[in-house]
Amino acid sequence: MTHIVSIRNLTKAFGTHEVIRNCTISVNEGEIYGFLGANGAGKTTVLKLIAGLLNPTSGRIEVCGMEHPGNREAILRNIGSLIEVPAFYEHLSATENLEIHLAYMGIQKADIEGTLNRVGLPGTSAQPVSQFSLGMRQRLGIARTIIHKPRLLLLDEPINGLDPMGIRDMRELFSSLAHEDGMTLMISSHILGEIEHIANTVGVIVDGAVVKEVAMDSIKKNYPEGLEDYFFTVMRGREAQ
Repeated sequence: MTHIVSIRNLTKAFGTHEVIRNCTISVNEGEIYGFLGANGAGKTTVLKLIAGLLNPTSGRIEVCGMEHPGNREAILRNIGSLIEVPAFYEHLSATENLEIHLAYMGIQKADIEGTLNRVGLPGTSAQPVSQFSLGMRQRLGIARTIIHKPRLLLLDEPINGLDPMGIRDMRELFSSLAHEDGMTLMISSHILGEIEHIANTVGVIVDGAVVKEVAMDSIKKNYPEGLEDYFFTVMRGREAQ
């Protein structure tokens, strides 16, 4: 199976503090990869490294068959990312914000209205983002990640600010993006139940290194109580070492 993300022996230090240590990750093309870990474990830093927002201290990152950091622009054209709180031009409309993103990506034609409908924002194309609720901003952030039809989506806590209906909508959207659009999704989330619903593979990061990468089918087979049981078993095992 082709790896769309391949990370080997990755280290990232800020000054003398190593936040990512000898980290290795493999994400298969076309899958939904659930990326789990405690606060401060390094999830967001890894996603930023994959997106090219940070440069590694050492190690190897390959995305869509291209190595970071030498192919940053080509890689950016193939990924969509929602990392931390999405920022927009507040006085501009949803459509205008997406048009700016498309211009930055060098894309002249895209279905903006259709994309807004797909993320649950029908009829909002002319509305200033300053009038958007937190949940609407999150939906617009997701629209921005998919508008240019990337091969890889990097989503950091993508259901923050969404109500239960919105969470269900995004669950269905993410599954559709993988199974119908052929996108690969790498999703960091604290909401284990949502990852359990949609992920094909789960990776657990502890203290800057991925300690487990396991197929969801294997987790369901060996942990009848589900992903939460598996996750806390892994965490307890690491604490005991």
